[in-house]
Amino acid sequence: MLEFEGQRVIVTGGAGHIGRAICEAFLEAGARVLACGRRAPEQAIVAAGREALFVSADLRNAEASQSVIDEALSQWGGIDILVNNAGGSPPIEAASASPRLTEKILALNLLAPLVLSQQAYSALSANSQPGRIVNIASVSGARPSPGTTAYGAAKAGLLSATQSLAMEWGPDIRVNALIVGLVHNEAGVEHYGGDEGFRQVADMLPLKRMATPNDVANATLMLCSERASYISGASLAVDGGGEVPVFLHLAKQAADSV
Repeated sequence: MLEFEGQRVIVTGGAGHIGRAICEAFLEAGARVLACGRRAPEQAIVAAGREALFVSADLRNAEASQSVIDEALSQWGGIDILVNNAGGSPPIEAASASPRLTEKILALNLLAPLVLSQQAYSALSANSQPGRIVNIASVSGARPSPGTTAYGAAKAGLLSATQSLAMEWGPDIRVNALIVGLVHNEAGVEHYGGDEGFRQVADMLPLKRMATPNDVANATLMLCSERASYISGASLAVDGGGEVPVFLHLAKQAADSV
């Protein structure tokens, strides 16, 4: 029997880079998956002969997020797992960010996962085994985030909410978070200064590579598995060992050049 055979899973941002990998991993493990996002994927989300349902919804709108819950209940009659993966932010200096943009960033990265979790509470807590919520957070919420201040603040808030909800909702629901570090994305290579900049950034990580979407997906499934049945309120770092302080890298460069 597959580990998540028949379990009912919602993945927000399911058509994105990391979200698709999470959907596919659950499908391969036997789950039924509903992905949601503002835009439907160009290609269906399929794995192991199973296809994810997709619901178009802007999760910053509470009525839209409720429609996602309603569709899952209509299709399946219940929900076992919620993965709050949708998020993101454009790079922008805090002094230049408009109040409206700041509100949108906070709405997507903090308010949306909190509200959707509240909306899913009744279904997640009605099962014979604990429901599970995994919040996909970021290293930006665990260390300074210059250039994406509102995003970092939102992710820090999400980590705090993870601990609070775990206390409020246990034992009926386990709530955990992933603190995701740098993730390899072919479309984002130029953000790091091209191939050489990308290589240098990856080389500064202890494991000498950025995460793949599958690394994040595997960690998500681990937190949702029975093997993690006593883990709740945790924030698991998926960052390849952490980011080496830049001053150490600069000092080594200086020493090597002597």
